[in-house]
Amino acid sequence: MLHHPSRFLAATSVALACTLGASAPARAEYPDKPVKLVVNFTAGGPLDIMARLIGEKLALQFKQPFVVENKTGSGGNIGAASVATAAPDGYTLLVGLDSTFTVNPGLYPNLGFKLDQLKPVTLFGSSNMLIAVSPKVQVSTLKDLVAKGRTDPVSFSSAGNGSPGHLSGAMLAQATGLKITHVPYRGNAPAVLALVSGEVQAAALAASGLIQQVQAGTVTPLAVTGRARSPLLPNVPTTAELGYPDVRQDVIYTVMAPSGTPQAIVDKLEGAITTALAAPDIQERLRTMDISPMNLRGDAATRELSATRDRYLKIIKSSGMSVD
Repeated sequence: MLHHPSRFLAATSVALACTLGASAPARAEYPDKPVKLVVNFTAGGPLDIMARLIGEKLALQFKQPFVVENKTGSGGNIGAASVATAAPDGYTLLVGLDSTFTVNPGLYPNLGFKLDQLKPVTLFGSSNMLIAVSPKVQVSTLKDLVAKGRTDPVSFSSAGNGSPGHLSGAMLAQATGLKITHVPYRGNAPAVLALVSGEVQAAALAASGLIQQVQAGTVTPLAVTGRARSPLLPNVPTTAELGYPDVRQDVIYTVMAPSGTPQAIVDKLEGAITTALAAPDIQERLRTMDISPMNLRGDAATRELSATRDRYLKIIKSSGMSVD
């Protein structure tokens, strides 16, 4: 009995396909191993706290560890570069601040990475900057601080070169004529300690990192830099209310992934982070840290960072802000 050649080939192809299909390993569901969350500022600050809270929620959702690793230095550039050059597989993410992408390009000739090597998973929160002084300075208003600083330079701590506080200080100096001696620290927590101890006279730091000190009376709040007063500091005016509308700044909290990360993984992470942030305990923690929830992703997040960068670069250039 003769077999028709075409039928024989078709049958062979089907059999081969079935054999290959049976032997090919099934693609593992993401994530199937621990995920690293790189925080590019020091432990103990608002950013680090938020990364750990989100990591705990994601670990519960995905049944995999989400491990926080602090990689500090160069205004956040070192940690960002480590993620930018990591495998684009969703297992190394950056939890950072917008300043790495909106301020640092105007300060550092070499970031250690290219901006297009990272893409937003989500911009998940924002907070005011708070301008505050040590009680040792004996001023109670921003007007008093400006008057003092026009003749005697005032030492200002920040969370580092290129940090949001570095920019706030430059904005304030440019708008008021206040003379500032910038003292960069490696993160928000040590910058707060320097202010509380009187090592520096003043600071421009994330309000979320200073709330407890204000409530304890160990620092004196003068103004917030956001669009509105903080619900937790209702008696502290905005810089705009005090006549300095150009001193306006919000800290934006971000999660970024290497740019080649598959969109399906990015979308899965963004959805999981949104779910995590909606948890009642996280909502309460955001409130007590004076962080307003955001949910910008994809093109909208990219446009927000680009527009903010354009505005800040003009300020950096006109103020003469530099790495100290």
